[in-house]
Amino acid sequence: MAYWKERLSVAPKLVGPFPDLIARVLASRGLNQQDLDSLLNPKLSELKDPFSMKGMKVAVDRLVEAYKNDEKICIYADFDLDGTSGLAILKQGFEKIGFKSVSYYQPKRLSEGYGFHPEAVAELKNLGMTLIVTVDVGITSFKAFEKAIELGVDVILTDHHLQADELPKALTVINPNQKECTSGLGYLCGAGVAFYLLRAVKRAFYDDATLPKNEWDLKEVLEFFCIGTLTDMVPLIEDNRVLVKYGLKALATTDKAGLKSLLEALKLDGRELTSQDVAIRFAPKLNALSRMESDILPAQIYLETDYKKSEQIVHRILENNETRQSLQIDAENKAFKMLENWNEPDFVFVSSPFFHRGIIGLIATKLSQYYNRPAFVGSENSEGVVVGSSRLPAGYEASLVSALKSCESVLNRSGGHAAAAGFELPSKNLQTFAQLLKMYFQSAKTQEQAVEIDFDTIADLSEINQSVMKWHDFIGPFGVGFNIPLIKFDQVSLTSKKELKGGHYKLNFSDNTKNHKVDGLMFSPSNKLKDLLDVGQKYQLLSELQWNYFNGRKTIQLLVKDLKQL
Repeated sequence: MAYWKERLSVAPKLVGPFPDLIARVLASRGLNQQDLDSLLNPKLSELKDPFSMKGMKVAVDRLVEAYKNDEKICIYADFDLDGTSGLAILKQGFEKIGFKSVSYYQPKRLSEGYGFHPEAVAELKNLGMTLIVTVDVGITSFKAFEKAIELGVDVILTDHHLQADELPKALTVINPNQKECTSGLGYLCGAGVAFYLLRAVKRAFYDDATLPKNEWDLKEVLEFFCIGTLTDMVPLIEDNRVLVKYGLKALATTDKAGLKSLLEALKLDGRELTSQDVAIRFAPKLNALSRMESDILPAQIYLETDYKKSEQIVHRILENNETRQSLQIDAENKAFKMLENWNEPDFVFVSSPFFHRGIIGLIATKLSQYYNRPAFVGSENSEGVVVGSSRLPAGYEASLVSALKSCESVLNRSGGHAAAAGFELPSKNLQTFAQLLKMYFQSAKTQEQAVEIDFDTIADLSEINQSVMKWHDFIGPFGVGFNIPLIKFDQVSLTSKKELKGGHYKLNFSDNTKNHKVDGLMFSPSNKLKDLLDVGQKYQLLSELQWNYFNGRKTIQLLVKDLKQL
């Protein structure tokens, strides 16, 4: 059962041109009257200085040298959308500035895996590369940097992940989260760090009288910054917030053939975009490419300039995503079948050679939500190796990293975060692995925690109108660090419900007067919530506000996150 708590029940009264509901939302975030201008009117001119980042000057000087010597440069980026976005920022930006020979490399998720690999460094050296710039990767890849030194290749390391005790022996390291970096830009994702490198290089070209000048505008890569930042779930604060706000506008009106074709195919074109549009509808289609190790990469759709080719690539992207969905549904059904007789109360674990490696994280997420306990999912290959993924459900105070560490005697390797981690082990150790997990969770006495949900304000259905929605969108973008407003509605009646494809529910609500009605949507509610949906019943709702686009019409709907019967 979730516990609902108002963020700030006694908030200062804010004065502005916005409706009272928006004023209450802003006040609940602890904002005061002085904060409003920077929130409502963020300025690109007030971004932090890129040269405040440790290591930046050395990187820029080396890139200028590479330009003057007409060296071959390779951008080595992680395969996820953060790395891909940073890759696109640097490749397009360097070429627009005037660099002649800029190529890129991304390791394959399944066959090569995450990281900056020594084998790739050797391959790039053979292709004539003398300078490599990493994006979103490399901060713990010590062997690859040793190989680069051995081969005489300079590497500029750009990343945002936390460093180990020591740094790799790169030419220079640009990472706002490294020790002694005082830039205050630790909230940047990998693409964000790449953007700040590009800003610094462009300024260097402008300041050096011997270098060419052009009128190319950095705003032309804000679409890439926006996608990378929103998909990497970094805080939408300070510079991130400003750049994503402008980036969403740039993406909505983009003339980049690949991005525009994908927006059109997803029916996201011709309207304003929200951060949720990008993170929930746009990005997963591209993420599926590396999950399935498709023969096309997200970078191709980012960088394609020909509309005809873009449409062909988008067609394949959507086909690939349908394959991913089909494999995922099939695997989820198999997993539920295999777990019918599972009797461990503290976790679930399932492994099969029929689970595609690229989707095991998605299956683990589904199982953790359904069973409301930690879920571990393995994919077995023909060589007897199991690659696994694990997820925690909301409401659990546990660490998957700690759980996997307790099993390290039977694992080849493991790592990740408290709520999402990966592992690898020989298939002969599967039974022992399950036993060790059982011992860990029994010892830890992991209990389901009451989930505390903070909401912004209490409102009536009568307050929901076009003006509120206009201002709701204007105070965005929303994301980590500035969550989408969550509003509590009391005394609303459920007037109709309809189950949709995928287990979602279309709902309709009215207030006590019956004069104010609004549509609602619940995504894949749990069995417990589904059982509460009775037409004619009165509820308290926790909901987000959003637009629903259907058949050319734009209407307001509530995205219901939780509800309680009265």
